[in-house]
Amino acid sequence: MPQLSVLLPLTGLFFLLSSVLGSEVNATVFHSVPYPVTCTTRGADLTQDTLVVLCPPQCTQWRTSVFGTGVYAAVSSICGAAVHRGILGPAGGPVRVHRLQGRHNYISSYAHGIHSQALSHWTASFSLTKPINVPQELTSETSTTALPAAARPVKKLLKKPSVKKALAGGNKDCQMDIAMVIDSSSNIGQRRFNLQKNFIAKLAAMLRVGPIGPHIGLIQASDSPRTEFLLTNYTQPKELLFAIKELAYLGGDSNTGKAIMHTAETFFSQENGGRRGHPRVMMVLIDGWPSDDLDQAAMLARESGINVFLVSVAKPAPEELSMVRDKDFMKKAVCKDNGFFSYPIPSWFSTTKHIRPLTQRLCSLDGLLCSKTCYNSVNIGFLIDGSSSVGDGNFQLVLEFLAGIARSFEVSDVGAHIGAVQFTYEQRLEFGLSDYSNKDDAINALRRISYMSGGTSTGSAISYTTQNLFRRTGPGRNFLIVVTDGQSYDDVRGPAMAAHKQGITIFSVGVAWAPLDDLKAMSSEPKDTHTFFTREFSGLSEFIPPLVRGICRDFTENN
Repeated sequence: MPQLSVLLPLTGLFFLLSSVLGSEVNATVFHSVPYPVTCTTRGADLTQDTLVVLCPPQCTQWRTSVFGTGVYAAVSSICGAAVHRGILGPAGGPVRVHRLQGRHNYISSYAHGIHSQALSHWTASFSLTKPINVPQELTSETSTTALPAAARPVKKLLKKPSVKKALAGGNKDCQMDIAMVIDSSSNIGQRRFNLQKNFIAKLAAMLRVGPIGPHIGLIQASDSPRTEFLLTNYTQPKELLFAIKELAYLGGDSNTGKAIMHTAETFFSQENGGRRGHPRVMMVLIDGWPSDDLDQAAMLARESGINVFLVSVAKPAPEELSMVRDKDFMKKAVCKDNGFFSYPIPSWFSTTKHIRPLTQRLCSLDGLLCSKTCYNSVNIGFLIDGSSSVGDGNFQLVLEFLAGIARSFEVSDVGAHIGAVQFTYEQRLEFGLSDYSNKDDAINALRRISYMSGGTSTGSAISYTTQNLFRRTGPGRNFLIVVTDGQSYDDVRGPAMAAHKQGITIFSVGVAWAPLDDLKAMSSEPKDTHTFFTREFSGLSEFIPPLVRGICRDFTENN
């Protein structure tokens, strides 16, 4: 809006000048005014052969896609390419774009904080230069003197390009991040590899990618996995289909387990274009059977909240079964062995009829059972001993310990939730499970808790927390971590049993003089894995990994 507020009076100025000086001004002044774009506007979005555009500031903080060096594929971000070229800094500014013909072999390089990617071929290109004698109409020094009525802006000149309508596309009912892992091994061969490309191209067309629809990335499974493009590289259907068409066959072993592991580890990260809060789907295609084991990779994918679908084409013939390392590989690879995530297809020559039903499964939000993990689904309450024996310095160590636990979870309004209660003889609700909708705010709230000082009534504090912190949450995902340094003046067994019956899993963490009997009385079963003790407050940090693992173990067993 600040840019538009400057442009509006300028448009009126243009009409005033053109009425005096004629069409020559119309041909020169208007075309010299930089056209405002966003950090993600691509060369392909522009229709003029040469145009000066105005890039906004801080484009280096965006995940922009840039392909090439010096000459860039038209699918590249203009402003990202300008930063890479060195003609644009963090403050943004004007850049002249020159449209060029398509070419082969766009070169990858790293410059000015931008890593451009290689691309084998694209249909159009562009280059960039610094504009000369850019008018000051778009700077902060623009005059705000009122113009006569005849020179007031005409809104039609500020009409947004029609490309914006196209960018708003995509299947709104399928807002998934989808990684396609395809078979590029010697098993499949060049002919069937081409049939596989046709199949996934048709599938991608039916999914209807777009900024507000599904995003698709692709990995080839061979001797080693190879990422062909990330989730945000192609968010327009034509670009995606062209990229699929350009895929080259690799050959080699069918190391599908390696490819699943590679994809689960990094592919869905925000740095690689993964969208926070969007379901993660991995569709794995196998021709025949894999060369390696899938167990560990599939386990990591499930723990990471990734819904793995396995599409098996041309299953092994009876005489080939002796060569299959694990005959249950389909059951072990998928998110859940319930028939929904396994999709057998008899032959590559009969895939067309399977496109629609497979699309429906990939877009079925209710069926994606692996989207919910301990990291994005649990409610964690911290019950903090604020008695006089703790002391202010040690109290700060306790808060840092709890912040370390909170940091391991995806805190959001639709994800994990964190709440805290401090107790002495009395109880104080520091903040509730729904008070903070992101991790940073929740952790900052923890660190701001002020030390109370007083006696120790742990039993009453457990009852208070059960009634006030977990009162509106569902069973099976509620966890209470009690941290105390001494013996309670009241009974802890009764309140702890009541909490257990309400579906709250309790982990007891004792320090210094905390009696082991009291800690175990509060803990859930099995006691040994839910009870922790250290002599020194400085030793609390060692309990962060086992506590997080324990929460995830209990969540998985109960859900």
